Amino acid sequence: MADRTHKILLDESQLPTQWYNVVPDLPAPPPVPLHPGTLQPIGPDDLAPLFPDDLIAQEVSTERYVDVPGEVLDVYRLWRPSPLYRAHRLEQSLGTPARIYYKYEGVSPAGSHKPNTAVPQAYYNARAGARRLTTETGAGQWGTALAFASGLFGLECEVWQVGASYDQKPYRRTMMETFGARVHRSPSDLTGAGRAVRAEDPQHPGSLGIAISEAVEVAAGDPGARYALGSVLNHVLLHQTVIGEETLLQLAAVEEVPDVIVGCTGGGSNFGGLTFPFLREKLAGRMSPVIRAVEPASCPSLTRGVYAYDFGDAAGLTPLMKMHTLGHGFVPDPIHAGGLRYHGMSPLMSHVYELGLVEALALPQTECFAAAVRFARTEGIVPAPEPTHALAACIREALACKESGEAKVIVTALCGHGHLDLAAYDAYLSGRMTDEDVTDERLAPSLAGLPPVPSA
Repeated sequence: MADRTHKILLDESQLPTQWYNVVPDLPAPPPVPLHPGTLQPIGPDDLAPLFPDDLIAQEVSTERYVDVPGEVLDVYRLWRPSPLYRAHRLEQSLGTPARIYYKYEGVSPAGSHKPNTAVPQAYYNARAGARRLTTETGAGQWGTALAFASGLFGLECEVWQVGASYDQKPYRRTMMETFGARVHRSPSDLTGAGRAVRAEDPQHPGSLGIAISEAVEVAAGDPGARYALGSVLNHVLLHQTVIGEETLLQLAAVEEVPDVIVGCTGGGSNFGGLTFPFLREKLAGRMSPVIRAVEPASCPSLTRGVYAYDFGDAAGLTPLMKMHTLGHGFVPDPIHAGGLRYHGMSPLMSHVYELGLVEALALPQTECFAAAVRFARTEGIVPAPEPTHALAACIREALACKESGEAKVIVTALCGHGHLDLAAYDAYLSGRMTDEDVTDERLAPSLAGLPPVPSA
């Protein structure tokens, strides 16, 4: 490898034409979702009011690879393949022998990895005859991506944005509206789920679980509407594997094999998208990286949640999914990483964690923003608050290499830029940012409210 190679690029002809499904390669199948009324496994008919047939088929697929439709590939080519960078200047500032690579997803039209799934979801819904899509969004990256994708395929888009993020990030709302979406602060007065929360607290900061309830309620009540989710579900993680597939090709081009792969985790889509193709290679014995998920200490579903069946939303409108959860009633603190403020972890991610195939780490936001500022001042990119967690973990690993003298190859995904998150940086730089302490006592009520599902 040339000593000062900074970015590894792929030609458009190398864009992956298949998504990778990790399920067939796992040593045990993941637990199935359950109907909340009967506690029996859900079937396609149970999901039909919310999702088109193609996405339902992908959700339950046992095929290793799923072809990417040509219409989706054509949109992907607006920004894919995305670049892989070698972080030379960050390495130098740390004085580490480690080699750090980051896959940069901030080059997409929405500025994050989210269009990787928003585009196929909009495509399949439009093909199935849907008129509009409803969704939730935390930081606004997912809502922005779905607004962009919906417009491309002639769909209306209606977004419920978590109240804390709606207040903190007004220009995210403006960006969604620029792409054509209607945006509501959640909890809103437009739904029964929202009104119930507002009756208790009119200024409630909201949560992804509440916003999901509102979007699902509206979609279920309109035959022309369908619901789209930006993370958590199997088909979402499937679509994101274009990230890892490209990264494998890029590392091979410079004859590198990762020792450590780090990704931020909220619902699991960015992490699964980066790591699942590498997990395939690890399970096949072709490499042996440590794979590490990093979550916020204020919403630690993997590291402090329980592995149990729970609702994906606050009002209990979704199927029961077995996942690492803090309880669907848990409302995280309004941290700046709004995209990681979800009470549960993707069922598939949770299953992979239970199998011992990945590690997990929770970090406080001040450490994450310290890492982000260091990254910005060396690499020239202001990260979104979410991937600052992965950057902080990368820096920890690189400094450990400095102590041990090991020249490890560290790989991460910078899943979005922070150009619309500068209020968070202002809070950090001015000393106003604090770290929230989530005590066991605070978690107890939501964990006690888990639905009574007999152990399998």
